[in-house]
Amino acid sequence: MRTTCRVLEELCGLRITAGGLSHALVRVAGRVQGGYDRLIEEIRASPAVFADETSWWVGGPKWWLWVFTTPSRTVYHVDKARSSRVVEDMLGTDFGGMLVSDCLSSYDPATCAKHKCIAHHLRAITKALQLPGTRDPGYLQAWRSFFHGVIALYHLRETLRFEDFVRKREAMELWRDELLDRPCGQPGDVAVRNRLLKQRFHLLGCLYEPAAEPTNNRAERALRPAVIARKLSCGNKTIRGRDCWQILSSIGATCRQQAVDFVPYLAALLPLTPQPG
Repeated sequence: MRTTCRVLEELCGLRITAGGLSHALVRVAGRVQGGYDRLIEEIRASPAVFADETSWWVGGPKWWLWVFTTPSRTVYHVDKARSSRVVEDMLGTDFGGMLVSDCLSSYDPATCAKHKCIAHHLRAITKALQLPGTRDPGYLQAWRSFFHGVIALYHLRETLRFEDFVRKREAMELWRDELLDRPCGQPGDVAVRNRLLKQRFHLLGCLYEPAAEPTNNRAERALRPAVIARKLSCGNKTIRGRDCWQILSSIGATCRQQAVDFVPYLAALLPLTPQPG
C-alpha cells in the first residue's frame, strides 16, 4: 500500500495515505460485490470447473486460498477450512458439471462427476519408480502408458468419428480395470495401485466431458499470481481485507480471461456523481 501511494504521488501528484487507499479499495469491492456473486453463479453453471487450493494468511496462518476456474471465469475464495464444505459452498449441492482436481480428499464427497489430474498421477508414478524396492518397473510403466494414452485420445476427439471415439474409450476402460485388478507386490506398485483404485471412476472423466481437460494445470496457473502476492504480503491482515482481495482479484482475473480492460470495467461501476440512497 505504501509503495502504491509513493507511485501515485510521484507520477500523478496524488497524495493519499496507505489507510486511505485501503478504505478506497474496500469501497470499490463493495460496489462490485454483485459482480463477484454473479461469477460464482456462472461458475456453477459451467460444464467443467477446475479447482485447487493453497495456504493463505488472514492476520495469521492456517487459512486457505481456493480457486475455482474455467477458461473464461475465475473465482478466488479465502476460507478457514480446507474441507469438502468449501467445495459445496462454492459449487452448490446440485452442481451438474465435472469437477477437475487433484486427489485431495476434500473433493471426494462432492456428488458431481469428477476427473482427477493426470499430471498428479504421473508424478506419483515417477516417485514410485525411484523407490529402492522397485526392481521391476513393468507395472508402473504400464500405468504411465495408460495415462499418456488417455491424454492422446482426449486430443484426438475432434478428429475421430463418435463411434470410433467411444470404442477407443471403452478399450481404455478395460485397460484401466485390467491394471487395477492385476496383482502386484512391490511397495511402489501397491502405493500407486491403491491411489488409483480409490479414484477408479474418476480416471477417465476427461473422455466423457470435452470441457474437462486431462490435467488440473488451469487451476494451478490461476493460483500462481496469488502465490506471488502471498510471498510479498503473506496474504491479508483482516477479514475485510480478505473480502476486498478475493472480490477484486476474481473480477480482475476474469477480465484478463475475457480480454476486458479492468479499469474501464470498474469505472463504469463507480460513478463520481452522488447516488440516491
